Amino acid sequence: MALKVELKPHERIIVGNSVITNTDQRARLLIDGENVPILRERDILTPETADTPAKLVYLAVQLMYISPDPQTQHGTYFNLVRDIVTAVPSSWPIIEGINNNILNGDLYRALKEARKLIAYEEKLRSQFEATHPKAPADKDDVSTAA
Repeated sequence: MALKVELKPHERIIVGNSVITNTDQRARLLIDGENVPILRERDILTPETADTPAKLVYLAVQLMYISPDPQTQHGTYFNLVRDIVTAVPSSWPIIEGINNNILNGDLYRALKEARKLIAYEEKLRSQFEATHPKAPADKDDVSTAA
């Protein structure tokens, strides 16, 4: 079954190991093929935008998904996951879902699960910031003096 994709002007998409950039008009594509990795621009993280532990996990899974040899990213992925589970044991059910999809070879579903990890991380961060407001700057603080 073919995948229908509509691209906005100048939007990019990864199909296989190619990046396709749309022109200045909307375009519709019909992509037919088996086991071809496809990622829309909004689902792509770069090393620069992967600025949290959960986003680094997503990036590692993304690299597995688009790589002809996904196992090259396994070491990086499992090191990142170990660090997250050590720091936040409550993340284990999400990590387990990602792991199961990776082990079953369903890397697209692993990416979807990794999105849940990012959302969970953001939720924890928001909760922390709500309960730990930043202290007001000290007037005698030398670093704020002009």
